[in-house]
Amino acid sequence: MKLSGKIALVTGAGRGIGKGCALALAEAGADVILNDRPGSPDLQTAAEEIRALGRKVWAVESDIFSRHGCESLFATALEQADRIDILVSNPAFSRRGDFLDYDPDLFEKTLQGTLTSGFHLSQLAGRHFAERGGGGKIVYISSVHGTLPFPRAAAYNAAKAGLEHLMRTVAGELIGLRVNVNAIAPGWIDTPGEREVFSGQVIDEAGKEIPWGRLGLPADIGKAAVFLCSDDADYITAEVLTVDGGIRLKGFLNHQPPKT
Repeated sequence: MKLSGKIALVTGAGRGIGKGCALALAEAGADVILNDRPGSPDLQTAAEEIRALGRKVWAVESDIFSRHGCESLFATALEQADRIDILVSNPAFSRRGDFLDYDPDLFEKTLQGTLTSGFHLSQLAGRHFAERGGGGKIVYISSVHGTLPFPRAAAYNAAKAGLEHLMRTVAGELIGLRVNVNAIAPGWIDTPGEREVFSGQVIDEAGKEIPWGRLGLPADIGKAAVFLCSDDADYITAEVLTVDGGIRLKGFLNHQPPKT
């Protein structure tokens, strides 16, 4: 129970990676404030699963793609839970398209929903930590898109790359407050959202092309979040922890080590 006594705020926690992080934090002892968009069909189900683990849980609907929505989320969360010790910042918006034809408004929406929202959330968390006298953990959910230029994803690639550099800057500015600021870069993760886009057959075949032989699971990202939010990671800040099953090493998939 490495996070016993801690209160974590996890955004986008109704399903997928956000839910995987929320469950893992709860299993490690944290009480959890769950956030998802207004009208989310998943938020209460996720809350019930965490409550079944014996943890306190607060479910807060708010649109975090705007500054007002982020401020509303923090105001409600602090009113209900009194404090926040951990932020897992997990807003994201992504639509693929060819660069030459990409809608400029869609590009701006991707930056707003993925990068700018991360700024709002972490600034509000940082101010809360400062008011409390320091201490705290911020974990941004980034992506391997932050370093790998996947085709037809110019906006998302740029947003995640910017998010990782934002993380480093925030980490530096909050050193004096002893706030650990890091990021997790998932590879291809098997989430409900991915299965809405790709068939089960495509996902199964894609898993074979990843060195670990499968897509990642939300729980894989959750375990990484627990580590970065625990005292085990006290000496780590401004780092990106990649959790991708070796997807960056696909060229080695058929490599045979030399016989000894």
